[in-house]
Amino acid sequence: MSKDTASKSRRPKRGQTREALMEAALDLVIKKGPFSSLSLREVTKKAGVVPTAFYRHFPDMSALGLTLLDESFRSLRQMMRQVRQEELPTERMIRGSMEIYFNYVRDNRAHFLFVAKELYGGTPTMRSAIRREIRLFTSELAMDMARFPFLNQINAEDLQMMAALVVNNVTALTQEMLELEEEDLTGQRDVLITAEKQLRLIYFGVGMWRSNKASR
Repeated sequence: MSKDTASKSRRPKRGQTREALMEAALDLVIKKGPFSSLSLREVTKKAGVVPTAFYRHFPDMSALGLTLLDESFRSLRQMMRQVRQEELPTERMIRGSMEIYFNYVRDNRAHFLFVAKELYGGTPTMRSAIRREIRLFTSELAMDMARFPFLNQINAEDLQMMAALVVNNVTALTQEMLELEEEDLTGQRDVLITAEKQLRLIYFGVGMWRSNKASR
């Protein structure tokens, strides 16, 4: 097989180019740095396609980055919605939901590393998109918390604050998880235990909280 023939055989087939571009960009971000440091030519070379093929799928690099973010968050949104709707928060449910979440982080490590890098080192557009997703998680969690009987004395503003505490803590612990080696099972277990304790403190510690005003 000639060199040209071998090169052609490695190129993605028609219909797979979009996925190849996204995977190439994701891999480059993990290995090199923030998405803003990548060039279109670099991504297409990694994907094994010519630069002109890029524009059949994305108008520019910014669109590719935002699509990667959406892909990174979409299945996570669906999974967490299912987890939250199953039952009211108990110690067993909190532990189970954290296990599901951190297993998902491990299984999708590349996507979470991508999001973490963009949150702290990406362009204003990328950071804004990630913060919008975090606000969406927070708002949905606050609405779920409103149906818990033991929180019926908490007004909507304070529920939003408590939901933000949950999301911010889990976001910080996710960063800790990502900084661990994939083989560091002890470290990962410690992060899980810490997450469980913090969520238990937030959920069950608010039983003594009383909102000043009932805004609901």
